[in-house]
Amino acid sequence: MEDFDPAIYGPQVAGVLALDGDGRRLLPLTCGVCPVEQAARELKKTTARELFPGAQDPAAAMAGLWLYFSGFEEAHELASSGSTQECELWHAILHRQEPDSGNSAYWFRKAGAHPVFSKIAHAATRILAAHPDAEFRTGKWDPFAFIAFCERARMQPGTVQERAACRIQLAEWQILFNYCARARGTPRGEGLR
Repeated sequence: MEDFDPAIYGPQVAGVLALDGDGRRLLPLTCGVCPVEQAARELKKTTARELFPGAQDPAAAMAGLWLYFSGFEEAHELASSGSTQECELWHAILHRQEPDSGNSAYWFRKAGAHPVFSKIAHAATRILAAHPDAEFRTGKWDPFAFIAFCERARMQPGTVQERAACRIQLAEWQILFNYCARARGTPRGEGLR
């Protein structure tokens, strides 16, 4: 989304995100390898608490950052070690990208409804307006329907389905990352319009 601003997370996080799209690169629907080895090296040199010192849950923010760079194992380890709802959401998203839809659904059920869902639904509605042929509708965010949509989109590379799914997935990442990475006491919606 054009209103994602990596600078609000501090110079270190902005620097890492600048290595590949500033947090605006479309994420693949299926996990792959880290597209920028330098990003993996930078992330391995630091800790979640160092990168996100004021965040409510630094591990959840770091899991999201690893996910952006396709660091499945690192993100999975962080999401698995946490007990917050945000870690459970990252866990669900990771398994959706694995792809393991059953495991993803399990973690979305475990996480339950989250405050970011309304923002994701709004972003998905805007994205789908630009992709009227996409076979996905949303009024409120339904992560289970999105799992199914991503499964279908994976089977249709290069189609409007895949483009819409990738754009919605990026919006989901940006919104959840923003929620996790913001410093305590800072409104969690700031940084995204």
